[in-house]
Amino acid sequence: MERKSSSKELQNLLQAIKSSDVVESRIELFDKLRDFDLLEKSDLAPVIECLTVSSILHLDAYVRCLVLFYMLFDAVIEGVFFLALTTSWTFWEDFTCLDISQCLLNKSILSVAAKYVDSGLSGCLVQFLVLGTKASGWCGKHLKMTAMSTEESQEEEHSNLFFQLLLDLLSLSSASTVALTRHPVFIDNASAAIVERFILEQLNLIKDVVSEFKTISSFGSEILKAAQTLIDTVMRLCKGYFDAVNWDLFDSRPEKDENNIDSERANIMNHVTNITKRSTEKLCELGILAGNDGGSLVTILNVSWKGVVTLLQQGKRVSKEMLSVQDIIVTLISLVNEPLRCAAEAWSSSLKENISLTEARRAFLPSKFYLTTVVKISSLYPCQAYLVYKEVTLCVLMISTFKVLLSYEKLLNTASEVFSELLEKTSMDLLNSLLNSTEVKQEHKFKLLDWLFSDESCSNSMHEGSIIFSRMTSMVEIFSVSCEAMSEARLLLLGRVALFHDLLRYSMVLEEDIKIKITRKFRWFLDMLVDEDVYSFVLDLQIPVPYGSGKAQELVWQPMFSALLHALKTFMIVVSSSFAWEELEVFLLENLFHPHFLCREIVMELWCFLVRYAEMDMVNSIIDKLCSLLKLLESPESFLVPGSPLRKVARIICLLANGTTPMADRVYSSVVGDGRSQLSSVMYVALLLEGFPLNSLSDSIRSTAKEKIITDYFGFIGSFDDEMLTTCSSGAFGIPVHALSASLRAQQVSISDVDMKTLKFLVAIIRNFRNPVEKIRKEHYYKLLSGTLGIVSNMKHLYKSDEMEGVILELQTLFVSAPAASSTQLYQCIPYLALFMGGLGDMEMTESDDCAKSSAVWELYHMLFRERHWALVHLAIEAFGYFAARTSCNQLWRFVPQNASLSYDLMSGNEASEKRFMSDLKAFLEKETALLNTTPSMEQLELLVTEGMTLKEMVQKVSRIHIDATECESMEINVDIVSKKRRKLPDGISRGMELLQSGLKLIGGGISQWQENHFESSELHDKFLSHLSCLEDVVSHLTGLAGND
Repeated sequence: MERKSSSKELQNLLQAIKSSDVVESRIELFDKLRDFDLLEKSDLAPVIECLTVSSILHLDAYVRCLVLFYMLFDAVIEGVFFLALTTSWTFWEDFTCLDISQCLLNKSILSVAAKYVDSGLSGCLVQFLVLGTKASGWCGKHLKMTAMSTEESQEEEHSNLFFQLLLDLLSLSSASTVALTRHPVFIDNASAAIVERFILEQLNLIKDVVSEFKTISSFGSEILKAAQTLIDTVMRLCKGYFDAVNWDLFDSRPEKDENNIDSERANIMNHVTNITKRSTEKLCELGILAGNDGGSLVTILNVSWKGVVTLLQQGKRVSKEMLSVQDIIVTLISLVNEPLRCAAEAWSSSLKENISLTEARRAFLPSKFYLTTVVKISSLYPCQAYLVYKEVTLCVLMISTFKVLLSYEKLLNTASEVFSELLEKTSMDLLNSLLNSTEVKQEHKFKLLDWLFSDESCSNSMHEGSIIFSRMTSMVEIFSVSCEAMSEARLLLLGRVALFHDLLRYSMVLEEDIKIKITRKFRWFLDMLVDEDVYSFVLDLQIPVPYGSGKAQELVWQPMFSALLHALKTFMIVVSSSFAWEELEVFLLENLFHPHFLCREIVMELWCFLVRYAEMDMVNSIIDKLCSLLKLLESPESFLVPGSPLRKVARIICLLANGTTPMADRVYSSVVGDGRSQLSSVMYVALLLEGFPLNSLSDSIRSTAKEKIITDYFGFIGSFDDEMLTTCSSGAFGIPVHALSASLRAQQVSISDVDMKTLKFLVAIIRNFRNPVEKIRKEHYYKLLSGTLGIVSNMKHLYKSDEMEGVILELQTLFVSAPAASSTQLYQCIPYLALFMGGLGDMEMTESDDCAKSSAVWELYHMLFRERHWALVHLAIEAFGYFAARTSCNQLWRFVPQNASLSYDLMSGNEASEKRFMSDLKAFLEKETALLNTTPSMEQLELLVTEGMTLKEMVQKVSRIHIDATECESMEINVDIVSKKRRKLPDGISRGMELLQSGLKLIGGGISQWQENHFESSELHDKFLSHLSCLEDVVSHLTGLAGND
């Protein structure tokens, strides 16, 4: 009787629900149905038949078929669930509720479904999905309506009830999805469509929740947690479905009739791919929405993009056809840039305090997350990523540029460190995901590198004119550069150099072909350094660089120039045993004589690094080749010219041999050998002038070399007389003097017993130089004077000898009073005179107008301070600073003339001020004694930019000369082929040359007589002498041309 009563009660309850028209009554009835205990299977057959027929009118054709199917198979228990769900579905209205009663009813319906969802009866699974689909659509509409509702108490009660209902629905959907994972993949299209629609609607509902999250107050955290759980279950469903499909079978299956077994498998594959596609698309949209909230939805953000990566990873074999992966990558790149843009805009206003570590991490962590996601997707789909390589490279380039600009501002140093820690390595991983991929063709990889480091783009940028980076303005503007404008954007020049630096640092992971391509980009790198903006920042800026490895890694601030050198050396080690090494050797050889000094210094540093760590056989081969080149270039006329090819090669050899005894011995033996020829001496003194390391020679060779230098010097000054100049026309005259001068300057030789001889020799040279002599002899005298002044300036004990006063008076007469004071040759001696004057601080002086020695020193300093050339001004003030620090004189103002160059203002150049001179002198001396300060400043940057522009113009001129010389050489070769006859100049030209030379001698004699008779015209006399000297140079050049022809 109890079972009949229960069955009767259930039947009456279902009938009452169907016939009830009052919402409140239905709510009570559904609550009773929820609490109703399950019956035995045998008790439910008549009830199912009745309920099925009564509810079948509310179902569509497909659901009716399912009902009949369950009736036929006597699935009694499942039929009860089916009937309950059908009844629930029937009373769920499509329209949103106008009052709280509809929410109460729907909440009761969900409670009934929630009771049965974990029953494990798969026959009702579709009904759960249909109910969840319909409920999700209804909740989405209600959520939008709730967001627009007022804050009245009744509305608040309604909203709270709705949020509870929403929470119940998300839980039910999660449970339904879990039940779906335990069910085999549906074969028929109708069931598959219901599943796909269900998944789509659940993700749409979560999107609505995220969009209106701010309106969800007290239930926010619970609803977000339920939404996250639902996303996780959807991900598990997709994974389970993918694992259930034999994708190898589908890849190889033949096309067959749709009625056979392959048709069912095709349906399964389409069903799984559709779910994956729609889930991926919706999760992308969800991730974008969550990211726009500013961080409060970080859990949804993480699970959404993690889901995208997971779906793309497991569906790699089919996703490339069904999804636009490149669009996802572009979307993520825009999300990477947006937080950086916001940070740049926030910090571009007046910054008054340091950006804290917490603030910096909060600003950059979103970009880190998105960038990591891009790296994962790009690694999975490198070919699709290459389709948008311009967007990818622009993103990486913006990150590099932003890092450099952050490093420039002191208040942003912490932000720069955080930025480097979070984004530098990850951005390189993104670039390497394309460069290291076996799926991307080599030509495409090369195209990518050419796009980043293009010679053409470098040329275009360099012709736009200089733009001194305004750090804050540039920081914002870099995120406005488009892919089309990327190749010519000057704002990104520094970023390109910084990116090249990072690429070299992480080059160990690159494949062989890419290393070769990067080596060929070294020429581009040097061209970039020529640009004035890049040049200035490389020399003035410090950047944070990772040091160490693993957990011990830390960021160390280094000058950008040092960091670049370290990266280049790292790359040399990486390619030392690869095919790229040949390319690197060619580059090093081609740029030994680069016209830009900074590029030349970098190349030389790489050569030194190579010689220091390479195998000895390679090092010996390099040294032997350079010594052979030195012998080819040896010329008596060029060893005193610092920029001559002979001196350049000598400098290279000295740098490579420095500190290494075997190499120093090898160079000495190769250049000097056992012979004592003049050309060997020329090469040897060229090496000494460039700082050849005598102290690095082995003991026996070093002793012999130093003894030879001193012996040759003694022999030369002991036999020196004016007749030697008459018989010697070679430019190599006076080599022992220059050899000793260079050795003393490098403190590699010391002598103390030549006081009288050296000073007497100096006085003799001064007097002979002052007398009218032939130009060739004056050339010899000026060279000897320069060398001897260099010797004396490095022998401090000579300044205390009694003969020093005579030397000073002779120098005063020569440089200040004599007719030759304005000659070109004497002007070239001024740098050596400045060195000599600096040592006068060790000499005793009286500060009296009657003292001839003191007056001579004053006049010599006056002459030095009046020089306008910046290099001579620097030498003069450096010498005076050294002198002032050591002298016992108190009246230092006597040494400074009123019209000193540093006394004039920079703007007009007309007004002189002693105060201005003393201020500049003080600033110079403070800089000389201060510790090195590498903190960048706008003033330093502007000066370096100006210097960089001058150097760039010089390099461009040299390049044009090289091109013109090549063309001329080609023309000369063609002419020689036609005729190899020597041309003879007309007699008139030869006769004219003789008359010009005779006329110059007459003019010189007339000027000397004029000076003796008209002392008051000294200024006009000096001008005549200056112009006469220039005229002598021109006539000498013409004479040489006539002689050659």
